Order: sequence, then structure tokens, then C-alpha cells
Amino acid sequence: MSARKPDAGSLRDDGCMDAQLDQPNKQERAPDNSPDDSPDDSPEREQERIARVYRGWHGGAALARYAWHRPDIVLQQAMRARVLSRMLAATVGTDLAKASVVDVGCGTGGFLRQLIDWGATPGNLVGTELQQDRLDLAAPRTANGVRWHCGSLAALPAASADLIAANTVFSSILDQEVRQQLAAGMWRVLRPGGWSLVFDFRYNNPKNPHVRRVTRSELDSFWPGERQQYRTLLLAPPISRALAGLPVLVTETLAALAPPLRSHFLYMVQKPG
Repeated sequence: MSARKPDAGSLRDDGCMDAQLDQPNKQERAPDNSPDDSPDDSPEREQERIARVYRGWHGGAALARYAWHRPDIVLQQAMRARVLSRMLAATVGTDLAKASVVDVGCGTGGFLRQLIDWGATPGNLVGTELQQDRLDLAAPRTANGVRWHCGSLAALPAASADLIAANTVFSSILDQEVRQQLAAGMWRVLRPGGWSLVFDFRYNNPKNPHVRRVTRSELDSFWPGERQQYRTLLLAPPISRALAGLPVLVTETLAALAPPLRSHFLYMVQKPG
């Protein structure tokens, strides 16, 4: 259930570019008169841009700062698990055994493994990806029974999930139209009464032009649900890394007393029944 960008919303670079997004037919789209080097003039071009970015991440030296054993990463994981567990208990319920879950851009499956630890039934879980090598890593690390799907959300049945999640996926998408298409695809798969969950960034990173923050008002515009949950969490990574050598109480206290320093959020909204 890592918060690191490389695992979230990855796009395949080996030919499976049929998209995680439900797109209109090419005949239905307006002619493309934008310059060839525009990064977001069409859903296809946006996906190609994201694919290039993630090819640079995979196996790169930058991943070392997200290593599982680093004190700041351990603390972030614990904070996230606390907030997520409270939100799921208050929405989906405390018994996850019967919940049908789809994890969009599942990466190597960490979020689904967390749900299994909390009582979810593997056979009720689906992880979708656009990069086969991520699924190849996810399957052997995860309990048997989880279904893995490389390709479009359009392949999943409508109204089939009690919970659909996207962990640091939307911030990877710069094009607003493509974000809206992903949100619509998630809403289609969700059952009436089910919950959509997003974990993502609150702020832009001036050092990383390949991501864009996700606002609450934007999410509210995607999904017209009346019941919502929104919680901010996690100190901004530069701060958490700087404090990693101090007692945990220091980081916990700062995160509690200074909400503007929290860099991420968890958002849940219920689809009307």
C-alpha cells in the first residue's frame, strides 16, 4: 500500500495501451489540430506521456528514498493505515469479507494485500493495471484468488463493486478530460450504495512537472454523491525525511497540529442507491 508514485497508475510500455480509461470512439472526437509535441491534446497522447514518465521511474535510483525499511516510509505507512481503517469501517463496514473491491492502477498489489489482512476475501478482489510487469509482480506476492486485469475498465461489469479505489492515480494524469473519463469509468463499475476511494496529493510539486494535485472540489464534481469522507494525512515528504531521525512523537505531533503541512488526502464518496 505504498504511497510512492512509481506504483500508482502505471501504464504499460509493452503494447497494452488499450487504456485504463473509457474513451469515445475516434470518430466521435473532434479532429486533432494540436502540435505533435503537446502532452495532453488527446487521451492517447496523455497515456503515452505517462508511460514515458513511468519508464524512467522503474528501477531508477530515485526509488531508494521510498524503500520499505526507511523510518519515514514506515511512519507514513502506519499513519495511512490508521486513517484508512477508520474511513473504511465508517463507510464500507467493519466486515470486509463480502465486499467486492476494484483497485484501479493497482501496481504491485499492496492496497489489496492490506485489505486481505483486514479480512477481505481474495476472490472478491480485482486489481487493474495497464503495465503487465506490475501485475507479474503483484500476483505471486498476493493470496490466490485475486483477479488481475490488464486493460480497460470498460471490460469490467457495470455496478459490480462495493468499493473502487484509485491510489495516487489521478495526480499522474495532467489532462482534465482524461481524469473525467477515469472518474466516469469508476462510477460505472460501482454499485449503487458503493463507495469510491481516492488517495492522492493535495499540493503541486514544483520539482515534478509530471504530476498535478487533486482538489476536493474537483472530486466532488466527478461524483455526485451526498455522503462523503475527506481526511488529510502525511507530512510532506521533504519534512518527514528531515525528521526521520527524531522520535516518532515529534512527527506525530507536527502532523496533528499543522494540517497545512499534510501533503496527501483520503477521500470517499458514496454512489446514491
